[in-house]
Amino acid sequence: MKSKASSPFWVPIYAFLTTIIAGGLLLKLDVCHPGKPLSFLDAIFTATSAVCVTGLAVVDTGSFFSRTGQTVILTLIQLGGLGIMTYASLVIYLLGKKVSAADRIAVSQTLIHDPSFNIGKFIVGVVTAVLSIELIGAVLLNRMDPQGFAPYSAIFHSVSAFCNAGFSLYPDSLSTWKDHAGINFVFIALIVMGGLGFYVLTELWQKLCDYIRRKKRPITAHPISWQTHIVLETTFFLIIAGAVALLLAESLRAHAIPNFESNELSALFQSVTCRTAGFNTLDISSMTNVSLIFMIFLMLIGGSPGSCAGGLKTTTFRALFGFVLAKIRGRSQVRVGWYALTEDSINKSLTIMALAGVILGTAVILLSITEGGNIPHTQARGHFIEILFETVSAFATVGLSTGITPKLTSAGKVIIISLMFVGRLGPVWLLTAINNWQSEPRYKVPEDDLSLG
Repeated sequence: MKSKASSPFWVPIYAFLTTIIAGGLLLKLDVCHPGKPLSFLDAIFTATSAVCVTGLAVVDTGSFFSRTGQTVILTLIQLGGLGIMTYASLVIYLLGKKVSAADRIAVSQTLIHDPSFNIGKFIVGVVTAVLSIELIGAVLLNRMDPQGFAPYSAIFHSVSAFCNAGFSLYPDSLSTWKDHAGINFVFIALIVMGGLGFYVLTELWQKLCDYIRRKKRPITAHPISWQTHIVLETTFFLIIAGAVALLLAESLRAHAIPNFESNELSALFQSVTCRTAGFNTLDISSMTNVSLIFMIFLMLIGGSPGSCAGGLKTTTFRALFGFVLAKIRGRSQVRVGWYALTEDSINKSLTIMALAGVILGTAVILLSITEGGNIPHTQARGHFIEILFETVSAFATVGLSTGITPKLTSAGKVIIISLMFVGRLGPVWLLTAINNWQSEPRYKVPEDDLSLG
């Protein structure tokens, strides 16, 4: 039992839980919000949202918390962005101590899903690159608007953007800058880089360095790896398709409300941010149901494996899309890009989708009970899509809300906290950790076909 409890698959779970509890205890201190009451549940909710880089908030971060409280949240965001085990292993490595096999597996699975890499060199490179990107983003934000993004605010928002956290020091998020192309594109760049995955970023950086140094590489059929190609291609498609869909959906409202401003920049920003970042330049609560449905779809897909983003991941989306397409065409192989997927990859993608469906379905039912289960349908119209939106936002660690987060009951907050935690770890990781406690039966039962469809 002890060996199972210390399995490397449980290490990140313990690390995240410990950090959330410690963060909640710190945020509960009066110095983080002088003279303003904050319940322990709300403190844990905020800490979970920060560590799980979600961005859902029961109180306004900028006005409720002091600079000390905001710094605690910023620290939790940074720790949660790369994963607690990353920093723990970095400290151990820099101190010259041997990194355990458990830490090696945990970090490699979290970052690049490859346990055979040089953990010390890789982690130092990743942390250095991340801090450099966040610093550059902060400098650009400060240069473009020194008043709106003073040094501290610029750093806070740059870290929050790259880590795909969505926490903002302004009550209306980034609505003030919805027409500022420069600031919009800085946030878009930070969010996209944070959501591509460290494996992809590392490969692209290496390619760029080789190009600058004019270093010759072995001639290959493709300039980048298959996974990087799939991630970039799918990310680009989702950004453009999402922007077009949102622009068309909001144009319905623009025809009905002449003074309503909907433009390509706002649609592009929302397409990027709703795939796990959580910032907004438009009022989410006033968007059309069609827009919310498109956003739910984008939130559910999320970012890419080994990134700061949540969701089912872009590669899972491509695998599922390829699976459906192959079945429609009557083909035995599921082809995605240059290669066909293995049966294990297909089974894993189907498992992820099934688990997500069960988790989200259960959460929606529970929230429907806790957040107005006694209200007749005639009085609760529109409430279901708000609950569904909130549920997907929490599970995919996005942080966008139609405005019901501060109004949640205590039971509702516990449900959202659980969703954020499971969503950050990933349903498959949690299932693997649970399965690690189980033993494979030493017998098999007879097999038979079941009529389906």
